[in-house]
Amino acid sequence: MMARWLRWAPAVVLGLGALLVVGIDTQRSVELQRELVEVFPDSVGGWGGREITMTDLEVEVSGVSEYHLRFYEAPGTAAENSWISLYVGYYDRQVGGRSIHSPKNCLPGAGWAPLQSTVIILETSTGPAKVNRYLLQNQDRLALVLYWYQGRGRVQANEYLVKWDLLRDAALRKRSDEALVRIVVPITDGEESAFLLASRAAAEFIPRLATALPS
Repeated sequence: MMARWLRWAPAVVLGLGALLVVGIDTQRSVELQRELVEVFPDSVGGWGGREITMTDLEVEVSGVSEYHLRFYEAPGTAAENSWISLYVGYYDRQVGGRSIHSPKNCLPGAGWAPLQSTVIILETSTGPAKVNRYLLQNQDRLALVLYWYQGRGRVQANEYLVKWDLLRDAALRKRSDEALVRIVVPITDGEESAFLLASRAAAEFIPRLATALPS
């Protein structure tokens, strides 16, 4: 009996793959419920924020439908040493050439080499959330990065699970809307100090972003 089922396995896998591909091609665009600029605070822990505008080329290359890029800077200190960078890239639908690029690929291309990586769980007002924690180095500079994928009612860190959820939802729900969220903090006073800043910001940002993302 098992051998008989195994003979059909390739056909089953091929059929599922075809179904998922059809789902990707027929999905619908889903707009944000609120503008991203409306949901993020002007300051975090007394650190003032300022919006950064991406160039038209950067927007085109990233393929985002909407984005929000903001720097929070500590008052009375050198901005190059004390800041938190927040980037949110939202895709109303993902198709070939217009989908989320993993920071695992983008950051090394910008000269940052990964030293350590792990998945952590943050406690937020909407429940626990898994995010990626990265330690990066670029020459003599160190930075701590937290990033995750958020959308369609989920907060996810694992890229493989993200892809599976994407294919399944595209096939069954005709949706692939999702956001990539990335927080970067330079390490100037130890890794744990940078992580404390980043994790506090992330725990605040996750519930806020949920109010803008389609349910």
